[in-house]
Amino acid sequence: MQTSAPRHRSLAAPITLEGRGLFTAQHARLVIAPAPPSNGIAFRRVDSPGSEAIPALASQVMPESRRTLLSVRPGDKAAPSVQTVEHVLSALAGLGITDALLELDGPEVPILDGSAGPFVEAILAAGVVDLGPVGMPAVSILEPIALIDPASGTGIIAGPSARPGLELVYELEYPPGSPIPPQSASMHLPAGGPSAEYAALVAPARTFSTLQEAQMARQMGLFAHLSPKDMLVIGPEGPVENAYRLENEPARHKLLDLLGDLSLCGLLARGLNGKVTARRTGHAQNHEMARRLMALG
Repeated sequence: MQTSAPRHRSLAAPITLEGRGLFTAQHARLVIAPAPPSNGIAFRRVDSPGSEAIPALASQVMPESRRTLLSVRPGDKAAPSVQTVEHVLSALAGLGITDALLELDGPEVPILDGSAGPFVEAILAAGVVDLGPVGMPAVSILEPIALIDPASGTGIIAGPSARPGLELVYELEYPPGSPIPPQSASMHLPAGGPSAEYAALVAPARTFSTLQEAQMARQMGLFAHLSPKDMLVIGPEGPVENAYRLENEPARHKLLDLLGDLSLCGLLARGLNGKVTARRTGHAQNHEMARRLMALG
């Protein structure tokens, strides 16, 4: 399989983004800084003096509903952690950034507009620098890896692909009567660099929920700091006080999350060849696939 040689890439200059978290509603500042080659992607809680860096790897995932949370020590709830990291990780992976240090002064990455778009725009404005060849062989998925839940019909399957790089497909299907019709989205991440389609067709897709889900979350005391204009809430007549940015935007956002979660396998810098298809999966199944892929390296 012919691929372009993977290379280390980082930001040309630090960038800063700030805002409130989706789940905590706390204001936080995120600085994404350049890092030397082979350092990988890591987070640090700068509001916890002396806290260790948290590698963006599946081994650091602490189970949490509806988001991705990384911890210095996943078995210790008191250890420094960062949550809702999937969007910024997706942006870094989609742009081919292999090395960066993300410094956060709060518990949760700012949700911004609910997409990866603001991260992508800030990174591209700062510039991306080539740090030289990775110097390690690419990894190929040679045998199928299937994580299927027969009861729910959800599942994620990884397998070989004749096309160099990583192909991702997400199939979204709500129960009959849902305001969100069945839909799918796909993208390709070359083994040797960034995705040409990611910034325009995946990154702008926003976090979404049905109107019924949003109302139930409000009853649980969640997201009181947000309005339908801030996120994408979909009712029987379509988006509430909002409009779609992209065709099949919900499936594209699930694809965005999938890439961010799978980047935790730690193999994208080396180049990962294969195809991953997810059907109605959430973060927990994505994380388990990242662990399985991590074992290939």
